Amino acid sequence: MLKRLLPPGTNDRYRGSIISGYFLTLFSILTIVPGCIHEFAPDGGASTIAGLDLHQNGRVIIGLFAWAGATQIAFGLAMLIVSLRYRSLVPLMLCLTIVERTLHALNAWVLKTVPGGHHPPERYAVLGVLPLLIGAFVFSLRSSPRPT
Repeated sequence: MLKRLLPPGTNDRYRGSIISGYFLTLFSILTIVPGCIHEFAPDGGASTIAGLDLHQNGRVIIGLFAWAGATQIAFGLAMLIVSLRYRSLVPLMLCLTIVERTLHALNAWVLKTVPGGHHPPERYAVLGVLPLLIGAFVFSLRSSPRPT
């Protein structure tokens, strides 16, 4: 059954920078861990990390954090599997991650910004990680020599 779930790896066909693959591995872990916090912490990190007031609609906010956490865990696991077993898909996964983080940044800073108050750490982290993702993506597209 595992062979049907995880077909043979494609790492031998990947020609991009190995650093991009390792970066995707690290980034997958940095996606799964916050996802677990959002999914399994009693407040999903809404109050304790993001500093949100849960007195009004607290259950809804916690539910939304859990929903986001479930998505982060699934996407993070997909990134991890690609980085470890299907490296030929590293450029695609990095590109999808750039799309996701760009939408995060646009929503946090332009489209759905909330004036004043405390902002979650991700609001600032996304600005720092986007250039790193773009760099890893560019390097994943460059052909690197492989030892024979």
